[in-house]
Amino acid sequence: MQPTEFATHLGKVRASAILRTDAADAAIQAMEAAVRGGFRICEFTLTIPDVHDIIREFSRRHPDIIVGAGTVLEVEQAHQAVESGARFLVSPVVDEAVISAATELGVAAMPGTHTATEMLAAYRAGAMLQKLFPAPGVGPDYLKACLGPMPFLKLVPTHGVNHHNAQDWIAAGAHAIGFVAPLFDPEMMANRQFDRIEERARQLLAAVDS
Repeated sequence: MQPTEFATHLGKVRASAILRTDAADAAIQAMEAAVRGGFRICEFTLTIPDVHDIIREFSRRHPDIIVGAGTVLEVEQAHQAVESGARFLVSPVVDEAVISAATELGVAAMPGTHTATEMLAAYRAGAMLQKLFPAPGVGPDYLKACLGPMPFLKLVPTHGVNHHNAQDWIAAGAHAIGFVAPLFDPEMMANRQFDRIEERARQLLAAVDS
């Protein structure tokens, strides 16, 4: 899937599942619970132990799911992630070298931005999607204010988004949103409560679509 296609598809489904955990043995089961709950775009952060094996195995099991890698900070990490099967790359910061690497590899880059200057810099560097990270305390109004003078941006908040405010972010103009802890609750992960994660996935997607 080309970067433009991915950006369009993300805008249609409007939500992604983002997993950050220290428990490699629970990663695939947790993400499979999210998929059963309805998610079709899944991101594994590179901070997960054995993450490349996890991306490779999850992609093999679910060829219909778009799998990406998060916390990509180095060009070499970008290459390794794509070789493992990642079809989009997410970063917590704007790094033009990583954005260029994603472009060369034919996958979408979603760098982390917080200020209007960073958003524009990421866009001009070739990133069609701009992750809003961390989401500011003023919330959706901040995103709306940034889109006012720059409506061409595709902002994706991934921090501070939950089932209570998901629709507020969408209404403010978010291209899509990413769920991290509200989906993969630390306590549920620790207790391997994958059925509850599946239920949480359904609740969060319902909030997005409401």
